[in-house]
Amino acid sequence: MIEINHLVKKYGEHVAVDDLTLTVEPGKIYGFLGPNGAGKSTTMNMITGYLGATSGEVKINGHDIFVDPQEAKKCVGYLPEIPPLYTEMTVREYLDFVAELKGLDKKVRKTQTEEIMELTHTKEVSERLIRNLSKGYRQRVGFAQAIMGYPDVIILDEPTVGLDPKQIIEVRELIKELGKKHTVILSSHILTEISAVCDHVFILSKGKLVASDSTEHLLERMSGAQEIALLVKDKEQRMEELLKELPGVAEVSREPGEAAEEVLFHVTAERGEDIREALFHACAKEEIPVLEMHTETKSLEDVFLELTGADGKGEQA
Repeated sequence: MIEINHLVKKYGEHVAVDDLTLTVEPGKIYGFLGPNGAGKSTTMNMITGYLGATSGEVKINGHDIFVDPQEAKKCVGYLPEIPPLYTEMTVREYLDFVAELKGLDKKVRKTQTEEIMELTHTKEVSERLIRNLSKGYRQRVGFAQAIMGYPDVIILDEPTVGLDPKQIIEVRELIKELGKKHTVILSSHILTEISAVCDHVFILSKGKLVASDSTEHLLERMSGAQEIALLVKDKEQRMEELLKELPGVAEVSREPGEAAEEVLFHVTAERGEDIREALFHACAKEEIPVLEMHTETKSLEDVFLELTGADGKGEQA
């Protein structure tokens, strides 16, 4: 669907996008994730043809956006961070205008406009001036213009910025609905946004791609060794030494529990080892009560920080 090869964008000495290569396949929702300044919006602006590249290529359905922009742009619907709305128009007038700009045949214009207003839940405000709409409804109208013509690819740049929690949930549901019929790419620096709606994640840092994987596999890959949280009642303070002597245990740390004599241990296994059964038997043998034991999993936030670094510097994955 989209092929990006060795894409570079420089502003003087500043490199905004640095030798970016990736592939977007049809039928998935993709997330571009990264801190502010990572190059997400710049990349999206180049994919859509809004910006030229210093070097490299972007192909959409086989059409190079820099060589054959007219054909490439027919395949793409784009919602920038600030929706491109004419606020003195009504919603219906604006969408009719967008349909005409996109070259839709007059026979299908009205039908498609009605369908898209139904999909984006803007029909109830179709006769209102856009300037009188709430931020949430304006964002929906922005979605509607991006969908017009039913392009193969829908690109959304920070689609929930400035929305309240209820509006964010509504927009996420809309993105999932779009993902059933379109390839969707959205950028965000909000981790929960990406994990809530995306099938696949591209993590950018300093203009470089530092990870590309499904959300699930990315977490699995970054989790590495098994980590166990073990809450015990340890009256004689024997548990720490006992854990360190267990085969398969790589690291042990401890912190006080909520009640007296309770201790919470964080136990890291050697790579490839499953130490849960050994922990259970060791505690049972020493008659140390186990109050709680569970595997600790990394969140997408943990993965993000590990890949990009606290200072935003990542290593190529």
